Amino acid sequence: MKKKRSSSSYHWIKKHFNDQYVQEAHSKKLRSRAWFKLEQINKSEKIFKNGMIIIDLGSSPGGWSQYAQKYIQKKGMIISCDIMPMKPIQKVKFFQGDFFDSFFLEKITKCLNNKKAHIIMSDMSPNLSGISAIDIPKSINLLNSVLNFSCNFLRNNGTLLTKTFLGKDFDQCFKNFHSIFKEIKIIKPIASKLTSREVYILAKERH
Repeated sequence: MKKKRSSSSYHWIKKHFNDQYVQEAHSKKLRSRAWFKLEQINKSEKIFKNGMIIIDLGSSPGGWSQYAQKYIQKKGMIISCDIMPMKPIQKVKFFQGDFFDSFFLEKITKCLNNKKAHIIMSDMSPNLSGISAIDIPKSINLLNSVLNFSCNFLRNNGTLLTKTFLGKDFDQCFKNFHSIFKEIKIIKPIASKLTSREVYILAKERH
């Protein structure tokens, strides 16, 4: 027997499908509305160049990989990773698994073939409960994990773009970025919902 959806669920679904970027993503056959966030960030910051090696963490359903794909050309490469499945994207190498797992990291290392990424990007979010005391620490832990990953797989002068949520302990975590990168920006693209604490950290020129 099917469970009835709550009124709040119906409200969320209605709001989601009325969203300008959801509708535009559907009309343009894009993987997700996240495509527009990356487009807006890149238009202002110009982080992508032809022939880059890019790692996309938490890539499914593939909006960011789909956007970045046009920049890889012949010499470049996109490695996309997620614990969830993702439909194939041309010229994108997808690995399903957990980037916390050492065996999974070995797969990425082998795929890179002694090279390192020009850009590591992550639109990952922890499973949110709506309770700040729970969600903010989870978000900070995930952010630190992405930062640690970049220390191993990002080349010198490389760029890290990652999502996080503003809250307690964010300032301390932000200092960790300054110890590794020369230039740090906090960005909230127009496609991000105004009511969300979601922001993106753009960290350039890894030491």
